[in-house]
Amino acid sequence: MEKRVLANLEKCYSIAPLQYQGAPHILVAAEKTDRCILFDAAGNEKATVWDGPGGVMTMVQVPGTDGQFLATQKFYSPNDSKEARIVIATPDGAGRWEIRTLVKLPFVHRFDILTSGGENYLIACTLKSDHEYKEDWNHPGKIYVAKLPADLSAYDDEHQLELEVLRSGMLKNHGYYRVVEHGEVSSLVCSAEGVFRCWPPRHAGESWTVTQLLDTPASDATMIDLDQDGVMELVVFSPFHGDEIRIYRAVEGAYREVYRYPERAEFLHAIWSGSLNGTPTAVLGYRKGARRLMAFTWDAKKQDYRFRTLDEDCGPANVYGYTFEGRDVLIAANREINEIAMYTF
Repeated sequence: MEKRVLANLEKCYSIAPLQYQGAPHILVAAEKTDRCILFDAAGNEKATVWDGPGGVMTMVQVPGTDGQFLATQKFYSPNDSKEARIVIATPDGAGRWEIRTLVKLPFVHRFDILTSGGENYLIACTLKSDHEYKEDWNHPGKIYVAKLPADLSAYDDEHQLELEVLRSGMLKNHGYYRVVEHGEVSSLVCSAEGVFRCWPPRHAGESWTVTQLLDTPASDATMIDLDQDGVMELVVFSPFHGDEIRIYRAVEGAYREVYRYPERAEFLHAIWSGSLNGTPTAVLGYRKGARRLMAFTWDAKKQDYRFRTLDEDCGPANVYGYTFEGRDVLIAANREINEIAMYTF
């Protein structure tokens, strides 16, 4: 594995892939007030999308577009996010992006665009619903959904996308991960109430479906078939911004814990799953203590899970993996040291 520092960005946080001008790119943006940077897939800086305002928790490309994406802005912390919103970033072809408001949504933390039945659907998760004083958790968050039109040119501060509440009562509604299984896309959402899986309508006019997988308080989760038995395991951080890594298997219709990481990993946050060097892998990172980036895989000989440290004292907030020119790549937003890093395998 080789590590390369792509840039220094204060409180770097959000990472997303972007197909732009016929080539794959990567976006990285800041949690606080700083830039959103566009890199090519080789890790070369290509453009500054914006210089502020920051507060970017999530970025997602609009399907079928050349470089248009949605992003959260002005989510600066659980205590400072009443002005959070989802914006539309549209490239002008000359290296600049027009930024317009899609919807003002206080405390919006994670969102995604899911394509199902030929339609695009927005799912947006708010960490909380209101805030009156520091560390106020008296107003649980919600999951919002909407059908996303193909043409977003009509939306701005005065004309916003209408959302409907899919589920309320989501205390510390923090974690989100897109899951594709058997060709169908769904969303994992994590809160103090547990882990939920949300499916968009399979056909026009149908409703969303929500299933609770766990009632254990969770901060983030992903699903991947690490042991390659044909069924995806559930990898979970507990509780909110917690220090426990657990792996669950589906047993007789319910998820049962089958592995727990033996150490406390303080302030767990970064999570991604996919293939590294041909092996199903969950990549996880935490922001306090040893501040490691780690890879979890299945040991067929020992019939157990194993882990290895990829980097130390880096404090990743998020991580994203892809394959470029025959090599697997991880991009990490090492927030605690203001470092955007590329790890090539």
